[in-house]
Amino acid sequence: MASFHMYTISIIFSLFLLSPFSNGVFHEEISDILAMNLRSQKTSHLHFYFHDILSGKNPSAIKIISPGGRGIYGFGNTFMCDDALTIGPNASTQVIGRAQGIYAMASQSESALLMTMIFEFTQGKYNGSSISILGRNPFMRDVREMPIVGGTGLFRFARGYALAHTFWFDGKTGDAIVEYNVFVQHY
Repeated sequence: MASFHMYTISIIFSLFLLSPFSNGVFHEEISDILAMNLRSQKTSHLHFYFHDILSGKNPSAIKIISPGGRGIYGFGNTFMCDDALTIGPNASTQVIGRAQGIYAMASQSESALLMTMIFEFTQGKYNGSSISILGRNPFMRDVREMPIVGGTGLFRFARGYALAHTFWFDGKTGDAIVEYNVFVQHY
């Protein structure tokens, strides 16, 4: 199957280069795709902590839509975040990236979020790379699983899953520290 896939890409690549309408703009992108097919896929395990702070003078998450009812836990409440990702649960440990995106209260019957999130890494081996998560997060459960639907940089063509476990939670403010174990397949 892999040889058929490479053959198909080679034909498309050749036709593109020979086309009178081609100006070579996509040459680099096609070369990257061909190179990825020659590399083997690997699975990486990432472990970090997500600091979602709604309180204080400098929150990392803010409510952007509030249709009313049940305080911060009301159905439809939507938040935008730019949360620190750290190597340890303490906020003073090394920041290795940012969780940037939107999450919203998506259930009328339980505490569950719809999360659309990018985990961008700014330190270490994965500096400049990111993974994308899109999934349901029933945050009152001990461990939640969400899918990884893509990525950039070293995580281009990524897929996998993220396991979230609440390390600390303040029910009054909504502030939370969440431990993540991420298993991501990439080239």
